[in-house]
Amino acid sequence: MTEIIIDSSESGKTLEKVLKDRGYSRRLITLLKRQENGMTRQGQLIRTIDTVKENDVIILDDCKKGKPLEPNGNINVEILYEDKDLVVFNKPPLMPVHPSINHQGDTLGNFFSFHCPNLTFRPVNRLDRDTSGCVIVAKNPHAAHILQNKCEKKYFCITKHISLSGGRICAPIAREKESIILRCVRSDGQYSVTNWLKIKDKNDFSLLEINLETGRTHQIRVHLAWKGYPLLGDKMYGGDCKVIERQALHCGEISFFSPGSNKKITVKAPLPEDMAKLIE
Repeated sequence: MTEIIIDSSESGKTLEKVLKDRGYSRRLITLLKRQENGMTRQGQLIRTIDTVKENDVIILDDCKKGKPLEPNGNINVEILYEDKDLVVFNKPPLMPVHPSINHQGDTLGNFFSFHCPNLTFRPVNRLDRDTSGCVIVAKNPHAAHILQNKCEKKYFCITKHISLSGGRICAPIAREKESIILRCVRSDGQYSVTNWLKIKDKNDFSLLEINLETGRTHQIRVHLAWKGYPLLGDKMYGGDCKVIERQALHCGEISFFSPGSNKKITVKAPLPEDMAKLIE
């Protein structure tokens, strides 16, 4: 359920106009119209063509689409931020976001279903199983629509020592031929840009801050490996696996505008233990 309180600037407008101005997609508005008791005002049904007045309380039943995953409260995931529209988790390394054939019940989705019973799992950003850090999950379709492609993410990774202080990698990324998973730098690939800044050197390793201009599959891993600095633990792209059992990659910061208040929110996740001990 989502509650909307009409303010003075919206008084006299139709409900449809208010919803569109607040960023609701045409598709979602149509679903609400078709759903029994999808939109109510003070407990009474309201149509999208009806006008609203200041302080009207509109309830949108926008959480019925989709089947919740099997809840699991026996796994531990840190909650970094939460409001009525979304929750930001600090996903541990080696935990999948979605259930799969090999992972039933031990995913972030299963923990979300425990934390938010009866809600559909709607991750806004996705991380590989081995990558840790910030994952936003929307609690309703409107929040998912608003947040889609509008989140700024900052990653941190560890490579072997790099003498340079920073740089910009602009190289097209394509699917490796004969492989579903692997990616490579190739002239016929998609335009891809990775910006990196060295934060710290320690123990022959370098901690890098990564900011992406594009979001291709495995982009950070592919670009740094192509430059000769694969991530530690990244066996897929030639990283040293002796000191860490997964690619040393962490989404350490995410910023977005709250769907409810339109205020900018920045959430940070500290480096996980396996990465921190390499450079601290």
